[in-house]
Amino acid sequence: MLFSPLALGELELPNRLVMAPLTRLRAGEEGIPGPLLAEHYRQRASLGLIVSEGTYPSPAGRSYPGQPGIVTDEQIAGWKNVTDAVHAEGGRMFAQIMHGGRVSHPDITGGHPIVAPSAVAIDGEVRTPSGKQPYPVPHALNPDELPLVMQEIVDASLNAIEAGFDGVELHSANGYLLHEFLAPNSNVRTDSYGGSPENRARFVIETVNAVVAAIGASRVGIRISPEHNVQGIAEVDAADVRATYEVLVDSIAPLNLAYLSILHHEPAGELVQDLRARFGGTFLVNTGFGVVTTRKEAVALVADGHADAVVVGRPAIANPDLARRWNESLPLNEPDPSTFYAEGAEGYTDYPAYAG
Repeated sequence: MLFSPLALGELELPNRLVMAPLTRLRAGEEGIPGPLLAEHYRQRASLGLIVSEGTYPSPAGRSYPGQPGIVTDEQIAGWKNVTDAVHAEGGRMFAQIMHGGRVSHPDITGGHPIVAPSAVAIDGEVRTPSGKQPYPVPHALNPDELPLVMQEIVDASLNAIEAGFDGVELHSANGYLLHEFLAPNSNVRTDSYGGSPENRARFVIETVNAVVAAIGASRVGIRISPEHNVQGIAEVDAADVRATYEVLVDSIAPLNLAYLSILHHEPAGELVQDLRARFGGTFLVNTGFGVVTTRKEAVALVADGHADAVVVGRPAIANPDLARRWNESLPLNEPDPSTFYAEGAEGYTDYPAYAG
């Protein structure tokens, strides 16, 4: 079944392999996608769906040097070249809209203040253009600022449609802004956006509704990562995790989104499968950063009914024709981690397709 068609929103995917959003830092200082990005994504168009790398919706939402944005006319035009290249190969592509929140530094945002639900810094260092520096204490967004940040995400979603994307994925995972609202250690607010699971989920729910109102539910997916404690997130109380994500999923389920994508180390476990049942729509799973998804696992997740499609990262980096290789049980290229966050074509567009 992994290689059978799947309806996703208004699209029909030819297979159930989804390219994960993969930070690759090839968009330069101005965050403009160039020909190198177009070639990289074009090569992978045979995957059922491509989700772009995390793309910032505002200068303050940028997390990494070299990360692309979808704010300026030049960035939108650059992405239009990417989506044209993917569509010319028969592919389908969603843009991941990612506000980095406190996972950043003013040296990355061009001096724009770092924002978050609360003034709680990540314990650690961030790589900036001038070297590693401690994560700064972020500015706690006040209630009047929240609609402005939400509108930035809506505007970025509209820009993505203008750029030719088939839809957008809202990044509410891996410690970035929307996830920061969900997690109790990064959100210590005492207003209606903090405290209880219902309050911590409120900003995410409102943002999803606003994007749906702007571009339509069939063009909107969302990515979450409950219990994925990276980049300063600590979701360690199982009961609180369950309550928070049940509120979130129950609230967005009636919208009939294109999909829900969950990154979790136990995709067949009770929590993930309960959230799937509550969502009731197209469901994608990803096993997480620490474990490379194998063909055997991907086949089993779909065949056993635990997911409608499987999101893969490193295998898609090294194998532009991964759908064919897995379908025909062909040998794989091995990814080179030293080139994941480098510059240029090496380790990006030079992995060969299978010859034969």
